[in-house]
Order: sequence, then C-alpha cells, then structure tokens
Amino acid sequence: MSSRMTRCRLVPLALGLTWLVLGLQAVADDPLAHVSEADLQAAQATLDEQVLPLLRQYCIDCHNSPFSSNSLDLSQATTAKQFVEQREIWDKAISKFRAGTMPPEGEERPSQEVATAMLDRFEALLSTLACAGPRDPGRVTVRRLNRVEYNNTIRDLVGIDYHGADDFPSDDVGYGFDNIGDVLSLSPVLLEKYLAAAEEITSRAIVTDDPSRPRRVRLEAEDMQSTFDYKGAVNGAFHLYYPGEVYGTFDAPAAGPYVVRARAFGTQAGDEPARMELRFDEANRQTIDVPVTEEAAEVYEAKFELIAGKHRIAAAFLNDFNDAQATDPQRKDRNLAVDYLEIEGPLGLEPAAVPESHRRIIFIQPEADTVEGCARMVLKQFATRAWRRPATSIEVSRLMRVFHVATEQGESFERGIQLACQAVLVSPYFLYRIELPPGEDKPKSKRGKDEPPAEDAPPGPLNPWALASRLSYFLWSSMPDEELFKLAEEGTLAEPAVLEAQVRRMLADPKSQALVENFAGQWLQLRNLRIIEPDRGRFPEFDEELRAAMRSETEQYFAHIMREDRSILEFLDADYTFVNERLARHYGINGVAGPEFRQVSLAGTQRGGVLLQASVLTVTSNPTRTSPVKRGRWVLEQILGTPPPPPPPGAPQLPDDGGGPLTGTLRQRTEQHRTDPNCAACHRLMDPLGFGLENFDAVGAWRDQDGADPIDASGELPNGRTFAGPGGLREILVGQAADFRRCLAQKLLTYALGRGLEAGDRCTVDEICQSVAGSENRFSALVLAIVQSVPFRGPAAASEQ
Repeated sequence: MSSRMTRCRLVPLALGLTWLVLGLQAVADDPLAHVSEADLQAAQATLDEQVLPLLRQYCIDCHNSPFSSNSLDLSQATTAKQFVEQREIWDKAISKFRAGTMPPEGEERPSQEVATAMLDRFEALLSTLACAGPRDPGRVTVRRLNRVEYNNTIRDLVGIDYHGADDFPSDDVGYGFDNIGDVLSLSPVLLEKYLAAAEEITSRAIVTDDPSRPRRVRLEAEDMQSTFDYKGAVNGAFHLYYPGEVYGTFDAPAAGPYVVRARAFGTQAGDEPARMELRFDEANRQTIDVPVTEEAAEVYEAKFELIAGKHRIAAAFLNDFNDAQATDPQRKDRNLAVDYLEIEGPLGLEPAAVPESHRRIIFIQPEADTVEGCARMVLKQFATRAWRRPATSIEVSRLMRVFHVATEQGESFERGIQLACQAVLVSPYFLYRIELPPGEDKPKSKRGKDEPPAEDAPPGPLNPWALASRLSYFLWSSMPDEELFKLAEEGTLAEPAVLEAQVRRMLADPKSQALVENFAGQWLQLRNLRIIEPDRGRFPEFDEELRAAMRSETEQYFAHIMREDRSILEFLDADYTFVNERLARHYGINGVAGPEFRQVSLAGTQRGGVLLQASVLTVTSNPTRTSPVKRGRWVLEQILGTPPPPPPPGAPQLPDDGGGPLTGTLRQRTEQHRTDPNCAACHRLMDPLGFGLENFDAVGAWRDQDGADPIDASGELPNGRTFAGPGGLREILVGQAADFRRCLAQKLLTYALGRGLEAGDRCTVDEICQSVAGSENRFSALVLAIVQSVPFRGPAAASEQ
C-alpha cells in the first residue's frame, strides 16, 4: 500500500460519515432555481477552470470513493448544483485546506498564494450560488429566562434590586452560552423557586399596610385580661367590683396621635360618680368620670401621643365605694363596667411615602366606588409589561378573580393587587420568551374552530412586541423599556431606520453592560476565572484582588470597543488596555497608582488584544503550569472558529510536573508527547499557537525562562507559516481577520438567536461578515447586521408555529 494511501487514512472519519449522511438526503428543491442562466454559466466556468483542476491535483487521489478508507468522496461534485448541495462538506474541506492540515504532511501542496486565491474564489462562488434564493430563518425553541435575565427583568419591571435568581439551579449551557432555548429546562425545584420568588418580589415591591393609615382595633370584654382573680365579663361587659384594671395590648404601626375609647357605665353610689382612668403604658393616663348607668352607657375617649411599637392599654376603676349598712341602694355600692376598649390611629398623618416600586405598579389610588376599575387598570398595565405584549381582556379578568378572592376575605386593595401580581410572575408568559408572528399577540393553545396552520406554511417575521423583546434580551439581557414598548405598539420598530436608531441607543445605554458580562464573559470564558485556583505556592503574587482586576480589564476593554464603536479587530491587537495599580504592577507597567482603572498605552510591551490579557492566559492554564494545548485550543475555538476534534479515547495526559518519561521544558515535553500518532494530528493544530504564548506564565505574567531553561516561543503552523513570540503570533492572527470576523459573527449570532446555527444560517453569516468588512469592522456594524438579518427578525418560536 502506498504511503499516500496510508496517510489519507488518517483523515478524520467523522467528516466522511457526515458526507455519507448528507449524500442520502434528498434535495426537494433546486438550490439554484433563483440563479440566472448567465450567472450559472459563469460559476460553472470558474469551477471548471480554477477549482476542479486543483482538486484533481491535490485531493482526488485520496478522496475518490465513498467506500475508500477515508470515507470521503470529493470526486463526484462536478457541477455548480452539486457543490451547493454539498456546501457543508466543502466548507469543512476549505477550513482544513486553509489550516494546512490537508493535503497531509509530506504530500504535494500548492503554494500559500495559490491556495489562498483559489479558496477565496471558491468560497465566494459557493456563497453567491447558495444564497441567491429565499432564506429559511430557522426556528427558535421557546426559551425561559435564564438566571441573569430573570434578575434583570425583575429590576426593570418592578424596580427593586433583586438577585434571588442567583440561588436558582444553574442554567445549562449549549453552543457555549446559557441562553439557548434547547437546554433551558424547567425542573420541579426551579418551579418551587419561581413560586417563592414571586412572593418575595411582590412583598418587597408593594406596600400592603400603610403605617400612616388610621386603623381601629377593638378589645371586647371577653377578650380583655384583668388584675382580678375572677372572670368579670357578664352580659358583654367586664365588671370591676374592686379597684384594678382591665387591659390588652396594641401594636402601634407608626408614631403619632391615637384616640382610646371605652364604652362604660357605673353602678352609682356615694357622693361622686364612678371614676375611670384610661391608661397607655404607665406614663400616659387620663381620668374620666362615668356618671351613667347601664341603661345609658356612653363612649368615653382620651387622646395620647404614642411611638411605634407594642403598648399596654387599660381601663382602671379608681374610686370604689361600699357601705354595707346603707339601706338606700344608691348609697350602698359603686362599681365600674367596661363593654369594650377601642384604639384608633395614627390620626392626621400625611400618607407615608411608599417605595418607587409600589408607585410603579399601583399608579392610581382608588376611591370607594372605583376599586374595580382601578384594579383592572393596574393589572392590565403590569401584565402587559411583564408578559412583554398586550394582556387581553380575558387574561385581565382571570387576574381580577385573584384580586376578588383577596378583597372578599377582607384584605386591602394593595394586598389583592399583590396576589394578582404573583400570578403574573409565575405565568409561562413571564417565565418564557414566547415569540409570535404578526397578528398574534398571544399563543393559541386552543384554536377552536380555526384551522391549524399548514405544516409547510412559511415562517413569518416576529410581531413588533416579540422583536422588541428579542432586541432587548440580546443587548440588555432584560425586558424592553418604555421606548421599545411604544415603538412596538405603534408598529414602527421593524422599520430599518428606526431599528438602527434603537440599536445605537441601546448600545450606548448603561444596561448594555449586560452584553459585556454575559456575551463576552462566555465567549472569552471569563466566567471560569472565578473558579480558577492557581497554585499559591508557585504563584504567590496571585490573590483575589488580582483575580478581580484581571476580569475587570477584559470587561472594560470589551466595553470600550463596543461603546466607542471601534474595530472588532482590536480584540486581536491594540496598543492600549485598561489597568489599575494592582494589574499594572503584575504587567510591569509603571506610573499607575490607585484602585481605579484607566486606559494606558502598551507601547514597548509584549501585550495587545484579549489573547495576551492575564484573564485569558489564566483561564487557559493549569493550576501549576501553563498549557500550550489549552491555549492553542482556545485560539482555535474562540478566535478562529475552527475547533479541533476531541481527543481519541484513552489519549494520555501530559503530567503537570517534569517527572516521568517526558523530560525538559514544558515545550519539549509537549513535543515528545505529540510524537504519539494518536495525538499528533490534533496537537499539530493546537500546540504551535500555544507555544507562541509560553512567555506568559500560568497567571499571565511575563517570563523569559521556564525554570532554568530559556523560553522558545516560536512556532510553525500546519500551513507552513512561522512566527516568533507572542508578537509574531498576534501578527498571524491579525492576518486571519476574515476567520476571526466569521468566528465572532457566528458566536454573537448564536447568542442573539438563542439557538445553535444551522446549515441555512451560512448565508446569513456570509452577509454579516461582508457588511462588517465593508464598515471598517465597526462593532455597531456587527450588531446591526445581526439585528437586521432574516433569522433575527424572521422566525417565530418553534413550538408556536
């Protein structure tokens, strides 16, 4: 068997299996139906003259049969239609050709210039042909709010600083992000958390008991305590036959004036009427004569100034009189009887200031005859904002039932609203982002007599409310604000000029920090920084202050590019960064004092771009040493968008120390490790990139030596390009700007849509990249191209179609 055939067998089997699967799929429609005959002839001429000869010279000898050892047949595609139908295979083939992994090492290769020119023309040709017809926008699974989105939505909906969702079960991650609908499940534990959160949120947001509002509490005779050793309640009154008192307790909600009332009468005898003393605690007393008898019992009152809190309230009998020898009943026995004690207050206070959250929800106060109408208005507005689309009259009526249950049991207006708002917050319409086409403001769970939509009905664009939500959760990780709601209601949000103006407004808003923390935090894997624990013995300079400074640098760097609308290529290389004193000392930058971050020049340093920032260098290292493999893989996945295949089962790991059969510097041990044929194919892609970063230790500090040995930070890529040190690697990456632009576009589009990209999204990514390249690679151009794309504006939620 020839050496050529042996090497060809090393082509990853997965690629061949993908080819076989795709080859069995029937093509229902002509993919070139929308291409003119002239364009088709021109495309075929390009294929015949420029592409097919190179394929025959460098590829077909190995890839010439679906049953050959490499399982990948590239010999059957000869027409433009066949190339378009098999675009997924060709995209992967082009990627491998660009990376230099094909043709295999030792085989005849075209020059770099010839290969680049041919691949550029080939890619442009595929894109032009495949993207000529109507676009399938794809489907997005109905998504529940993730933890960050829940916290932010409560903040903007209710107006309280809420972080309770941090205690929810962790959100699953798909395609690198935690806002992907396919993986955001709802467990029983999470459902319980939602119920408890709704209670906590509404209790904090809505004041149900205004302490300034007068309240009246009555203690009946049967409920009073006394200083006597007998039960004195007879016929509804407590009879005091001896000096002493009856009493109870009262909890004053606020400081202010209170009135105490006692309905009392006396059994009169002697020369003076029965005398009663009303008491609050020990210091507040007022004496009142009670000259009436039971038939004419009266209500007596006294006013006191109280502080908030619990108090003892009492009515005391002061002037007992008894003449056992008297024959005249009116001279014989004097007693006091108390029917009840009543406390009312505080009186005359201005209404207490309620929090902004209360005023935001209960924006109107009802009169006695307007309770029903006010409650309906309050609940309609709250539900509309919470559900991010107009609440229907039927839905509001259902919420009113909850309100009525509360008020019919004696609860206040505010308490009824509070309970109804809890129902809003546990509704699927709040917990899930349900995106619908125009003409539908809510899902049709039961279509009644309506015909169900045809299974092959084309997907419609989002309705304005769903578009507003998709836009706000993309850029703010939260609900739309009043301006977006207003434009949705007017139906003008989808107009290109309006949409562009809103994108620019939202990127300038402080809430766009959510894009920094959530997109950049996951794209650059900054979130892993909080769990990384470098060996403090080997890296004593690493502490929590430095950890925080590392993350802050990268976040401020991303935010600067975003808000200043700079080129996205500055993520790869720039002559500035943001540091405070702690991080500047770590980098060896002089003249920076204090904890505040500020922009500094990197002139004269080896740094530039996110790859050479300590945050990324730390999360791509092991606790005890650097990892060229992790760093190389990170570059391939997060910068170039060409992730290597997973390691084969049983692939050995490189030990953290220098012991064992592998010796020398880390680079030397890594090179010895990849001599294993099972490891060589992948390491040939990753290791050179990681070697270029070896001048940075496991916490991102510069070094010239690995132990006693000098650092060798040179590398040779599979395509034959060489570089020396991090500066040379940076130049290589800047030279692959097109790959980075596509990678970032794919990741940001995935994040914006909340789903993984599909074959039909390639044309969208092509258009986004072209738009960004034609706009000086501005960050806003990337966001605008995504927002104006067919997948972002077009598809409604999959489960609702």
